[in-house]
Amino acid sequence: MHLAKKVEIVANSFELAKILEKLDQSGVHGYTVMRNVAGKGLFSGPQDLDFTMLDGIYIMAFCLPDQVQDVVGNVRPLLNKFGGACYISDVMEVRSTKCVASL
Repeated sequence: MHLAKKVEIVANSFELAKILEKLDQSGVHGYTVMRNVAGKGLFSGPQDLDFTMLDGIYIMAFCLPDQVQDVVGNVRPLLNKFGGACYISDVMEVRSTKCVASL
């Protein structure tokens, strides 16, 4: 088992390429993208239902603990400008051969 960080980002699909570019610049090269997500409370209060018409995305990625500052520094300006949310949590990676720590 290896310590890792889970990065979850919910944003508008129009910003997907920019967000993935920033993750790549941070050294996070693997991710999962789920399209057409919808929710309430992530963007602008009562208008959140409009978010479903904007093709929301959910990005899940994992990185080493020492990469978190770069991820936050690169992604935060985009989220502040275009809206969205980013959550980072501690996780344990369980793999017998290749792990996040070895990337």
